[in-house]
Amino acid sequence: MDEDVLTTLKILIIGESGVGKSSLLLRFTDDTFDPELAATIGVDFKVKTISVDGNKAKLAIWENREVDRNEGLKFARKHSMLFIEASAKTCDGVQCAFEELVEKIIQTPGLWESENQNKGVKLSHREEGHGGGACGGYCSVL
Repeated sequence: MDEDVLTTLKILIIGESGVGKSSLLLRFTDDTFDPELAATIGVDFKVKTISVDGNKAKLAIWENREVDRNEGLKFARKHSMLFIEASAKTCDGVQCAFEELVEKIIQTPGLWESENQNKGVKLSHREEGHGGGACGGYCSVL
């Protein structure tokens, strides 16, 4: 691992078919948008290192799971996970979505410390009495 990188996080982007999961991935990693981007067949994968609150995290991001919006929202609520929407087309909320995700994980060392590798991750969308980050958990900017 790079000496100045606190941790490497694995992120999976899920959503309905044709909603722009690959476009979101490309907007965040390469700051590009292609309205003619072909549908993903198989898996798309990118890596990007970001800094949040002075901590660097390497993100290994996969896009390959098709889930409709209501199913995703229901799953996130059931498991107290973040549910963040963003627009790759307009760039609204893209950086915020990834930064807030990393911020929440870094604030909860048990989610990323080596003793917990290969275990499931449970994120609360907001701690009682705390601000909740830039997007505040359920963040719809479409």
